[in-house]
Amino acid sequence: MLYKREKYLSKLRPFYRTDMIKVITGIRRCGKSCIMQLIREELLASGVPEKDILYLDLDKRVNKSIKTPALLESKIDSLITDGDFKYLFIDEVQNVQDFEETVNGFNTDGNISIFLTGSNSYLLSGEIATKLTGRYLEFEIFTLDFSEYMEMKRHLGLSVNGDINAEFNEYIINGGFPKALEFQDIEARRFYTRSVIEEIFRKDIQANVKIRNRSVFERVQNYVVNNFGATFSIKNLFDYFNKTEKTPVKKETIRRYIKILTDAKIIYPCPRFDCKSRKSLSGEQKYYLADLSIYFMTVTDNRISYGPALENLIYLYLRNSGYSVSVGRIGKLECDFIARRANDYRYIQVAMTIAEQQTEEREYRPFYQVRDNYPKYLLTLDPLLQERDGVEHKNIVQVLSQNIQL
Repeated sequence: MLYKREKYLSKLRPFYRTDMIKVITGIRRCGKSCIMQLIREELLASGVPEKDILYLDLDKRVNKSIKTPALLESKIDSLITDGDFKYLFIDEVQNVQDFEETVNGFNTDGNISIFLTGSNSYLLSGEIATKLTGRYLEFEIFTLDFSEYMEMKRHLGLSVNGDINAEFNEYIINGGFPKALEFQDIEARRFYTRSVIEEIFRKDIQANVKIRNRSVFERVQNYVVNNFGATFSIKNLFDYFNKTEKTPVKKETIRRYIKILTDAKIIYPCPRFDCKSRKSLSGEQKYYLADLSIYFMTVTDNRISYGPALENLIYLYLRNSGYSVSVGRIGKLECDFIARRANDYRYIQVAMTIAEQQTEEREYRPFYQVRDNYPKYLLTLDPLLQERDGVEHKNIVQVLSQNIQL
């Protein structure tokens, strides 16, 4: 039985029967196909006849020859046996070039609810909006968060450490790719993550964009991966590669490679946001990883740099909660995250600990510059929490393991 990812199913359920196309996106191997299978199971359990659920996995060998809109249309037509309302699931839809015209056609005809998944950079980059003429909704899937990681371990019958903090450290290193939980050996997990990144390059990047110099592309990728959570600009990378690494590369090439990594959901950009003007700032920004295992696949030990690792987890947690996330500039100070949803704001500082007085003062300082009454949070690993100056101090492990909404 599949592990039920309720966090996503609850978002999708209201739209099961609507005429809006449901596009499920996310980094390759994050669990998109399983989400579609779970929806199929729920429809069957609710009484929908199996003949009315059409499921087409375009990655399967039997469907590899379906490469054109005409062949896709013919295949779907062959699955429709009567005029009853249908649910159509197409997995890895990007395997068919110009699939949009077929999908648009069936959606326009009506009497059908369409679900799509895909992993390539075109489908993930937002360009699909110009091709799907009907209304559509995008549901972004992330790798397992910490609460899902723990639940899935229990679901699979794996042993769970009674020390939640030890489990948390293991999660940071292992990451949240669902299939990685099947491997007990750490080197096997790292090999699996490397294979996922290689698959992304081969299927989602190389097949759609030209990378003239793979060596330079991988150097840019490795730099960003190894400096996740750090603030830098295209100019910083240009200077590093041309002056330090002695690798000649143009700014335009670096910018393009960063966009490719972003479109493939390997990294997420976190822009800077000025709290006074309420506007995003250009130039330097941070990048976070789709999964921390992407970093640990490149290192030879298990030492955790808690600062960027904790920031990365909170960034993904906020994104998964529906917030737009930025690095906040408050006067001359910086707030780790400004989380926005409509006109609702959250100010968030993340640190390993505030046990030392100097660290505590540094983490609280940006909050004193905030002139509005939106919630302020300090998130640390400290077991003893304090209330100070209207700032809510919360334990990161508790927030992530109990799925506490900020």
